[in-house]
Amino acid sequence: MNKNLNLPLDHLKGIGPETKKQLEEMRIKTIYDLLEYFPYRYEDFRVRNPEDMKHDEKVTVEGKVHSEPSLVFYGRKKSRLTVKVLIGNILISAVFFNQHYLKNKLALGELVTVTGKWDQHRQTITATHLQVGSNQNGQDFEPVYTVRGSITVKALRKYISAALTQFGQDLEEVFPDSLLAKYKLMKRNEALGIIHFPPNREELKLARRRFVYEEFLLFQLKMQALRKHERENSKGMVQGYHLEKLMDFINGLPFPLTNAQKRVVNEILKDMKSPFRMNRLLQGDVGSGKTVVAAIVLYATILAGHQGALMVPTEILAEQHAESLTAMFSKVGIRCALLTSSVKGKRRRELLSELKEGNIHILIGTHALIQDEVEFQSLGLVITDEQHRFGVEQRRVLREKGESPDVLFMTATPIPRTLAITAFGEMDVSIIDEMPAGRKTIETYWVKHDMLTRILQFMEKELSQGRQAYVICPLIEESEKLDVQNAMDVHATLATFFQGRYKVGLMHGKLPADEKDAIMKEFSENSTQILVSTTVVEVGVNVPNSTFMLIYDAERFGLSQLHQLRGRVGRGDAQSYCVLIADPKTEVGKERMKIMTETNDGFVLSEKDLELRGPGDFFGRKQSGVPEFKMADMVHDYRILETARTDAVVLVESKAFWESDEYRHLRGLLDDTGVMSGEKLD
Repeated sequence: MNKNLNLPLDHLKGIGPETKKQLEEMRIKTIYDLLEYFPYRYEDFRVRNPEDMKHDEKVTVEGKVHSEPSLVFYGRKKSRLTVKVLIGNILISAVFFNQHYLKNKLALGELVTVTGKWDQHRQTITATHLQVGSNQNGQDFEPVYTVRGSITVKALRKYISAALTQFGQDLEEVFPDSLLAKYKLMKRNEALGIIHFPPNREELKLARRRFVYEEFLLFQLKMQALRKHERENSKGMVQGYHLEKLMDFINGLPFPLTNAQKRVVNEILKDMKSPFRMNRLLQGDVGSGKTVVAAIVLYATILAGHQGALMVPTEILAEQHAESLTAMFSKVGIRCALLTSSVKGKRRRELLSELKEGNIHILIGTHALIQDEVEFQSLGLVITDEQHRFGVEQRRVLREKGESPDVLFMTATPIPRTLAITAFGEMDVSIIDEMPAGRKTIETYWVKHDMLTRILQFMEKELSQGRQAYVICPLIEESEKLDVQNAMDVHATLATFFQGRYKVGLMHGKLPADEKDAIMKEFSENSTQILVSTTVVEVGVNVPNSTFMLIYDAERFGLSQLHQLRGRVGRGDAQSYCVLIADPKTEVGKERMKIMTETNDGFVLSEKDLELRGPGDFFGRKQSGVPEFKMADMVHDYRILETARTDAVVLVESKAFWESDEYRHLRGLLDDTGVMSGEKLD
């Protein structure tokens, strides 16, 4: 980077100590920071025709004042100013709240330009901006920035303009000419000027396109360079398993593999045979058969003379996996063991000793597996289930436990492709996109709260056939801020309703782990017929006898979370049902409920969820694996993201990228991340 761009802000005229301090609080410390401080949106001041305007859209219109303004005062210092405006032959109303001083500007017959929110039904604009006269000489698109303190958008634009005039020529182009020509991209300094001062819509679109591609390409280059570095610098083990024995095991399974299962098994086995350490994510919808895939590749590592580990998030899930894998491997003499916090004292010491001696082939448990005292004789494969909530750094820490085992991450949360190639860009991704034959679709219904009695009668019908039911609530106890059903109240209501007929359990995140496990065990053994719970049952609980799920205030959950919850039923042979009680107030909320009733495909839902909610909170929490971009939007710009990833893979694997002067500036940006020097990305 040109050294002038690293100069402090007081090198610009008009920026004194106080202004400098306030800009620094906005994380603007250098000339470069100021130039790269992008608008988060643009005000559109193009004059519109009422016939082309959509309801709730922000619009600008131009017309003549057609009536005397009506001013009404109400409340304390509140006012409403209404005036009729004639646009061509269409008469509309403009309403200004708490701007009584505008009355004197609105003379009959005066030409005015009004900006605000359009109400198509009332033919009214709730106005935020008035200009007497035409906007013909004004700017069609005005950038809006995040500002704080006494810094105004107008002042910030003045500083940016001064920076462009004084230092614009010092901006270096990071792309080689070949890349600019390939995609007809705008030069960086030209695009930067247009982003801050757009002359028209078309040029703004081209400038934005340039920066979206730049952000995506730089991020993908970092991820691919990290992947290449780790792949080439981590000593993997070539796992030479016995193919015939593995095929005998697969052929001996009680059901044939789906084509998708066969494909991902081959992808994983290919990694295991390679000299590089495997770092792969296995995605599969609820019920798609990930556990069988895990069993096959665990058997492969044992046939190669190594041990396997399966790490899951909860003790109850660990117990279920241990039970199913023990049954699966009983015929081939493979020994599985369970290690959780419940295994203590002499039993724990014996288990750890046998593990170290190699007498235990597969160890299943919670994150206790990666504690220091757990030693394997030869760990060949580590599989972690539902660890998708962790970012790049946490996944790396796990991979470094052990000598050089292959690592497979599994998740039942279908992750949209756009999110997978950003959050998991340093990993290979396998997808099971096919469900086993004969699996019944869960029937999903959306109802309002006033139908609760009918729903409970329907639930009782299922319970009377020996089935069980989940009831999910968004909160544990009553909240003054949120008018939603809470688990404790719902538990009390249902316990009264079903008194003497069925037992109702209550589970939530505030309970101690051992108490949660005990409640879950009662439910899995059918000692409890109804389980009222918060979303702690979202991941991995397997009770095939449960056929009914009721979710209160379903509009408060994301689509992916609703789908995960729904996946707790439909795990047996009987028809299962999911009822969503929701009264969404927004169109988006209604759309989400509608989508849930229309599809059981987790990948379709995950794409819709990403569109409706955005990437920032897709997993229900902020995670280090999902970057925040200044200009790019992973959902709407997904085609550019795909292109950038493809380009990054090709570049990182090419000799020219690492050696040619053509890519010097791009390599320099990678230097800033530590990738080039072999350091780790956060």
